Amino acid sequence: MRHESVWPAAFQLVAKTDVPALTGPCLRAARQTVTFQEKVSHTWQIKMECEWKPDEQGLQQILQLLKESQSPDTSTQRSVQQRLEQLNQYPDFNNYLIFVLTKLKSEDEPTRSLSGLILKNNVKAHYQNFPNGVSDFIKSECLQNIGDSSPLIRATVGILITTIASKGELQNWPELLPKLCLLLDSEDYNTCEGAFGALQKICEDSAEILDSDMLDRPLNIMIPKFLQFFKHSSPKIRSHAIACVNQFIISRTQALMLHIDPFIENLFALAADEEPEVRKNVCRALVMLLEVRMDRLLPHMHNIIEYMLQRTQDQDENVALEACEFWLTLAEQPVCKDVLCGHLSQLTPVLVNGMKYSEIDIILLKGDIEEDEAIPDNEQDIRPRFHRSRTVAQQHEGDGIEDEEDDDDDELDDDDTISDWNLRKCSAAALDVLANVFRDDLLLHILPLLKELLFHPEWVIKESGILVLGAIAEGCMQGMIPYLPELIPHLIQCLSDKKALVRSITCWTLSRYAHWVVSQPPDIHLKPLMTELLKRILDSNKRVQEAACSAFATLEEEACTELVPYLAYILDTLVFAFSKYQHKNLLILYDAIGTLADSVGHHLNKPEYIQMLMPPLIQKWNQLKDEDKDLFPLLECLSSVATALQSGFLPYCEPVYQRCVNLVQKTLAQAMLHQSQPDQYEAPDKDFMIVALDLLSGLAEGLGGNIEQLVARSNILTLMYQCMQDKMPEVRQSSFALLGDLTKACFQHVKPCVADFMPILGTNLNPELISVCNNATWAIGEISIQMGPEMQPYIAMVLHQLVEIINRPNTPKTLLENTAITIGRLGYVCPQEVAPMLQQFIRPWCTSLRNIRDNEEKDSAFRGICTMISVNPGGVVQDFIFFCDAVASWVNPKDDLRDMFYKILHGFKDQVGEENWRRFSDQFPMPLKERLATFYGV
Repeated sequence: MRHESVWPAAFQLVAKTDVPALTGPCLRAARQTVTFQEKVSHTWQIKMECEWKPDEQGLQQILQLLKESQSPDTSTQRSVQQRLEQLNQYPDFNNYLIFVLTKLKSEDEPTRSLSGLILKNNVKAHYQNFPNGVSDFIKSECLQNIGDSSPLIRATVGILITTIASKGELQNWPELLPKLCLLLDSEDYNTCEGAFGALQKICEDSAEILDSDMLDRPLNIMIPKFLQFFKHSSPKIRSHAIACVNQFIISRTQALMLHIDPFIENLFALAADEEPEVRKNVCRALVMLLEVRMDRLLPHMHNIIEYMLQRTQDQDENVALEACEFWLTLAEQPVCKDVLCGHLSQLTPVLVNGMKYSEIDIILLKGDIEEDEAIPDNEQDIRPRFHRSRTVAQQHEGDGIEDEEDDDDDELDDDDTISDWNLRKCSAAALDVLANVFRDDLLLHILPLLKELLFHPEWVIKESGILVLGAIAEGCMQGMIPYLPELIPHLIQCLSDKKALVRSITCWTLSRYAHWVVSQPPDIHLKPLMTELLKRILDSNKRVQEAACSAFATLEEEACTELVPYLAYILDTLVFAFSKYQHKNLLILYDAIGTLADSVGHHLNKPEYIQMLMPPLIQKWNQLKDEDKDLFPLLECLSSVATALQSGFLPYCEPVYQRCVNLVQKTLAQAMLHQSQPDQYEAPDKDFMIVALDLLSGLAEGLGGNIEQLVARSNILTLMYQCMQDKMPEVRQSSFALLGDLTKACFQHVKPCVADFMPILGTNLNPELISVCNNATWAIGEISIQMGPEMQPYIAMVLHQLVEIINRPNTPKTLLENTAITIGRLGYVCPQEVAPMLQQFIRPWCTSLRNIRDNEEKDSAFRGICTMISVNPGGVVQDFIFFCDAVASWVNPKDDLRDMFYKILHGFKDQVGEENWRRFSDQFPMPLKERLATFYGV
């Protein structure tokens, strides 16, 4: 780059867009500047801060730019952003920025501060490219101006210092910490406060490095130094001092642990400080100490609890919120019950009181606006959705699918728009966890309050009572049952309250009691609840629509086929909501429809239901572009619908199938481009591919053999081969689920690829990635059933890993069950290869499968185990009682399987003789003894 062109171009960019480009004298002046810069660059290294002076015209243009950047107009801001980017090419642009921040006292503070914040962003992005002269100039200016008389400028300098420090510069700026610690002792308040502000930010950003050998452990000096300032006369300094030390509690930093007693004594001394910020930091410290040094707090626990009770009612909501965290943390400690039981009568009303909406909340929530359904959503308010990849699981006695991770869908998430954590949410969460600790003992204190709240004439108080009722639902369910026949009808009435915020919280609270509602005869509570919730789904308030839709999804999960008689009415409502909903709630509506399909299954497959449901879904499907993230929830929903409708989905399947294959292909192509030329091409969002694979699984599961033609005409198996080797575990997880489903639906197309697929499946049997391992295991089992004896060459690739997984301690239930079924299936098709290892897996195999329902998978697995026992009877002898127990878990085995059980049981009995069998069977629990006698005559 030729030197002459440097500044003029920059200055033209800096100039206001509507001013004619700089010409004539301006240009000449700018050119002269360049030569001045060149002169300076030779002397930079000598002593830059003496030599460097800004060019007046350059300075004016930068000030102009800073002023413009404060404009509310977005196009002005965008052009400012571009010009800043271009100016970054010139090293001493950053000198101008620090100059404006620290030296240009004639300018207003917001402009100076902004200059510092732009410099901070440059440090973040380009610090490694700063010439030494520039970075030295900036560092020395920062240290000289940390005591600026303006709090805003001090804070900005502090942010700048910590940003430089966090760029690995703590090592390269050895004088920084000693200098800041020295400045703490300054007589000048501004200097002391500025240095402390910077130190607090460094402690927040670089806590780990400060506690490492890299810097020769400065905390050994810093922490005792900070403790001296706990008694400083200035509240701001006291607050900084506690905040600095607080950074090192959770990591149990040794320098702090050595001074733990003086630290705690100092905290107690500041407990009643008049400054809210100090009280807040004291509360924060005590909450963290609860996790880290309970031993030191226990002797004082009674007083700490009394103190926290006061602080939870502090006038300053930030203090109250910090204090309220104490109850959440205490509930997780084993001592909670012992130390808190005497205080419940005081604590309960405090938490309940904290659950009321504050006036500010109501303003933020637009609580006075009842009808807003016609107002389009603000796109910023729509949270990103994360797709949960498909996991294959077994059905258990007495429930639907067993889900490993407990779904936290009903968390205390009742007011999203103030999604910041606040006192109301924290109080409700604390009450929820304490209800789980104290169970029905808590009701003694809650019930008297609830009576008053739930029927209160003021809506804010009544609303908080409904929230309380929902918060205790999980922990106090047993004790609440006697009151529910009266409370549920009252809540159903509250669903038509005139205040939208009361209607929305009522939806949530009723969803917390859905399990009980469904356990009663349907006409008593389920029918009225469902009728009212469906009305609320069509409420004129968006928050109520959202709460009702979520609550209805929970009700669907609990009620399952109980909803079948009402399907027409339910679909009518959900389909009408399609035309009514704004963007955000549409996404929740997809979820309610998908959950309905999961819950009622094939009962949805009736022409009149399909006619209602499919047109609006397909219309949305056609509207959305391939890049639109709204496809995620829609694809998830369609996946559930396709599985439920089975053959009923046939008229819609071809375009849906094609688009899914295209999404997978596009994503893979984009990923390859990104890998070969990362600068040119962005990495793709692989969620598109994952959701598409999952919908293909849903199609294969729902359509069965009908999908064969579509698979034959597409390259899906080639794409799957790539997906199965993707670096991202979720992609592999979904591709193995699809492999299993295609194996069941149209094995003729999978079979030619088995030799390629099996080694990949073998390498994915790693239980560290539970869901990937689970789906790979299930797919191997499905393939083996189709391959039969031809599976023999592949047994060695997978058997040892499977036996290792089934014997691993703490393996999740779903993975154990799928592993057991796959081992059984391998033994069924290749008994000679698998039976020799029988003794190594028979015990965990039997205990894993005793609780799952009778089904095809269980059937083939038990046939396999029986075949292996006939090949290697010695392998089962030591654990025969476990085999007996597993056999007895069958409710209704097919006749030929029952015969296999009969032969093995009688063969064993004959082998050991009557006397030994009697002694052996005397160890059986009574129910097992009776079952075997009744069904198998042993």
